[in-house]
Amino acid sequence: MTETSTLPRSGAVGRFFRHHLPMSLVVAVLVVAVVFVAQDRWRRGAFVIGGAILLAAVLRLCVPTARVGLLAVRSRPFDVGTYAVLGGAIVTLAATISSLGVD
Repeated sequence: MTETSTLPRSGAVGRFFRHHLPMSLVVAVLVVAVVFVAQDRWRRGAFVIGGAILLAAVLRLCVPTARVGLLAVRSRPFDVGTYAVLGGAIVTLAATISSLGVD
């Protein structure tokens, strides 16, 4: 008799998240940002949105193209540059706008 593994087999959902883990991390950070914005912490939410986009830039730079999933849109230099500029612009805007007594 052959020994069977006691580990459960990964379903389609498990394969999807393993393949798209970088994008899933970015989406998780964006969900946190939406929670901040929903609680009227729009400035803090903008910082987190910018941070999520900068995280996407770092992940696109470090993770191989075959494993990066949905973060790969064009070539690696184009994606990293676009994510970095967009994320930096959002963080800069969030830092320069007066909070008017609200975080």
